Amino acid sequence: MAETKKADNGIKNFFYRMLCGAFLGISVIAPGISGSIMAVMMGIYDELITIISNPLKNFKKNVVYLLPMCIGALASIVLLIQALDFLFTYYTVPAYLLFMSLIAGSIPTVVGEAKKGKIKAKYFVGVTFALAFALTIGFMAKADIAVAVDTTNAASVAMRIYLPICGFVSGMMSMMPGMSVSMLLMMFSVYEPLLHLVTGILKFNSWFTPEWWTSVITVGCVALAFVVGMILFSNITKRVFEKHRSLAFLMVLGFMSGSIISIFPGLPSGALNWVLSVIAVAIGLTVSYVFKVLGKKFNVEE
Repeated sequence: MAETKKADNGIKNFFYRMLCGAFLGISVIAPGISGSIMAVMMGIYDELITIISNPLKNFKKNVVYLLPMCIGALASIVLLIQALDFLFTYYTVPAYLLFMSLIAGSIPTVVGEAKKGKIKAKYFVGVTFALAFALTIGFMAKADIAVAVDTTNAASVAMRIYLPICGFVSGMMSMMPGMSVSMLLMMFSVYEPLLHLVTGILKFNSWFTPEWWTSVITVGCVALAFVVGMILFSNITKRVFEKHRSLAFLMVLGFMSGSIISIFPGLPSGALNWVLSVIAVAIGLTVSYVFKVLGKKFNVEE
């Protein structure tokens, strides 16, 4: 009986981590959404940063833990990238409000984590810095800050060097809860070129052509650089969360607040957009709460 229950829990945990991976995948392609905040919301951030900071330690266990997340993330990117592109193009305000409400719904969780330690007045300097930093990144992304590289030609030699550099920097920053990979890529003016490359890879009629292989190699180099940057910087982030947990989570709160302000699309226009926006906010808050409950349940079981 105990063996059956353990097997059932294992299956449930597998599918829960697949669901977590799906949301992490969405956070990579959805403008302004922080994957780390999603991980905090789902109660898996501590485990993820421990694994990423030293992936070779307990390698087999790490693979078992991460495999369903990778499956979920890949599936969500492949299945939803065009749907998200459609939503953000034609229903911009409801789409942004959906993800804003997801972030806002996890604020009580972050505040609760910060309260577990001793909160000092000087910590709010860090909160202010985090808020200002997130707002600056958001402003630069929206302002489409010009770069020295012509980002309109993804096949150029300059872009093949520039794209992995952007991936490396984005990977470093991705471990900071509240920082959005997509917003960083927008700031570097490479979000749309990369999105175009990925959607091109997924088109069945272009598979295995020379252009397809070029896109695969380019995106693969960016992904590898991203992973390297994430692993290198995760050790620093892990130490901060271990030694200064209250300060770290208060800074997360600052990053979150800055992200919410940065991606605010304005009020909806028209009756349909208002209805969709209200529904989007309700869905976002509900999903955030459900993940909070499920996160506690599955993390306790494991």
